[in-house]
Amino acid sequence: MKTLAEIKTEVDRLAAKIGVSEHPTLPTYGYSEGTARAHIEVDKRGYHYVVVERLTESERLTTFDLDAVLYRVFRSVTFHLSCAYELVHRVETQDGRRMNFQHQVELLSQLSKSWGERQAQEQQRILRDHPFDDSSSARLTSAAKLMEAGHSYETAWQMAERLHPSPASS
Repeated sequence: MKTLAEIKTEVDRLAAKIGVSEHPTLPTYGYSEGTARAHIEVDKRGYHYVVVERLTESERLTTFDLDAVLYRVFRSVTFHLSCAYELVHRVETQDGRRMNFQHQVELLSQLSKSWGERQAQEQQRILRDHPFDDSSSARLTSAAKLMEAGHSYETAWQMAERLHPSPASS
């Protein structure tokens, strides 16, 4: 088993590969800030990826597989990077997840081909239940204009849904 110092060295090496050596979503080691920032622990039960916020543990991954912990660290980091990327490069007529998902897979693939593949599979599972919705922005804009024109919330959304159907109602 690797020590916390050895794990930190590996996380720092990988973070540098994608240009985020000082990113605020990188974990702490051996202690929690209690701010929902992940931390890493190591003991006889294995490696632990832990998230604690306001004294409540919300996530814990315990494993002897260091690769699984590293993947979890960088899945979170690349998610935040991809959200920021999508905001800067937003295409109003496109579901933001299209760009976000693609960018996250690209970043993870720079670190590990298998991590990129794993994330792409997870995204496909999400999209089976929640497909891309390229009309969401248009639907929101239409509903807002209809409400400004005096329609009730419910009526405005029904009218906007007819104009710009969501994937579920197509």
